[in-house]
Amino acid sequence: MDIKPIEALHLSKQEQQMVLEMFADIQFELSRPVDKHSKKVITSNIELFLNHCDSFYDRQFITRENVNKGILEKFEELLNNYFLSEKTNTIGLPSVAYRAEELHFSANYFGDLIKKETGKTAQEYIQNKIIDVAKQRVFNVDKSIAQIAYELGFKYPQHFNRLFKQRTGVTPNEYRSLN
Repeated sequence: MDIKPIEALHLSKQEQQMVLEMFADIQFELSRPVDKHSKKVITSNIELFLNHCDSFYDRQFITRENVNKGILEKFEELLNNYFLSEKTNTIGLPSVAYRAEELHFSANYFGDLIKKETGKTAQEYIQNKIIDVAKQRVFNVDKSIAQIAYELGFKYPQHFNRLFKQRTGVTPNEYRSLN
């Protein structure tokens, strides 16, 4: 099954026309005889083009909000399924790059999308999910905190303890005894 990645820059017809016109302006300047202003004019046109691309890129997160909500829901579902599977034992902690690839995005675009939608980086979002799952699992007193850490995909339980305390203010053992 060959799945095409989702493009990272979605342009309206008007924006596409603007880009083509900017390319035409640059091409026109390149085709003219060189003078003392040529380099400055070409550089300015390229800078204008890049500024518009930044604007188009940021705007698409607003104009495509409904599409992005669906992606966020898929991301959440992927994370839920990940922690229910045995992947944590073989792959380890979920990574932004792996999740982005599963959703057919580049890691950078995916990270930008999650940041625009949630106000958190994709890594922070994943870490929050890890802590949510950990909070539920910590109540299983039949398992040690180290076992829970390994089940979540941590190589070292102390890394789990550090993240848990950083996010909740208490260690997993303290959390277990408080609740």
